[in-house]
Amino acid sequence: QVQLVESGGGSVQAGGSLRLSCAASGYSACMGWFRQAPGKECEKIAVLNNRGMTKYADSVKARFTISKVNANNTLYLQMNNLRPEDTAMYYCAADPACLTSYAMEIWSPTYWGQGTQLTVSS
Repeated sequence: QVQLVESGGGSVQAGGSLRLSCAASGYSACMGWFRQAPGKECEKIAVLNNRGMTKYADSVKARFTISKVNANNTLYLQMNNLRPEDTAMYYCAADPACLTSYAMEIWSPTYWGQGTQLTVSS
C-alpha cells in the first residue's frame, strides 16, 4: 500500500506560480495529479510513468509540469501562469503501472492523497 501526502497548496493571484508536492511512502510505477472544483467532475491533469513519459490535460498543457524525484519518492506539480479556473482541490494519485500513452489516458489510480487546496484570485 502506498500512502500519499500532498502539500504546497494555497492562495495565489492570477498569473502567479505555485508548486505542489506529494510525498509517497513507497515506489510507484505511475503517479499523477487530479483536481476537482466545486460542482465539477474530477479531472486528470498530469500523469508521469516510470519511463519518464508524461501526459497532460489540454487545460494545463504548457503551463503545468509534472516531475518526480525518485531519491525521496516525491512527485511535484509546477504550476505557472495560474488562472482563476485552476481553483480546485488537487489530489496526488499512484499505481497501477501505466506503461503506454493509452494506459496513461485511461489510468485509474489505486491510491489517493487527501488533497491540497489551490485558490487563484483574479
